Amino acid sequence: MTNPAFDDRVMYQGDVWVRIDTLPRLLAEGWRRTLREGGVVSVIRTPFQWVMASPVIEIETGGYLGDVGLYVPEVQLEEAIAILDGPADE
Repeated sequence: MTNPAFDDRVMYQGDVWVRIDTLPRLLAEGWRRTLREGGVVSVIRTPFQWVMASPVIEIETGGYLGDVGLYVPEVQLEEAIAILDGPADE
């Protein structure tokens, strides 16, 4: 399955979540770690399910590694973008 389509905004667990990007699972997991370290909650949507926690064992044992949607709560969108953009180069 290539290029799955994910909605830009979705209702998930009673809140509006916004898609940051669609990218390969391994890259999305790295972005999730960066967001978490910055205090932003995130969730991944595969073509099959929502993933709140991604244990390494799931990835190592052949969990879905294709393109996923990376979402953050709408209320944290600006913060997430700032974290992922990183510090401005001087």
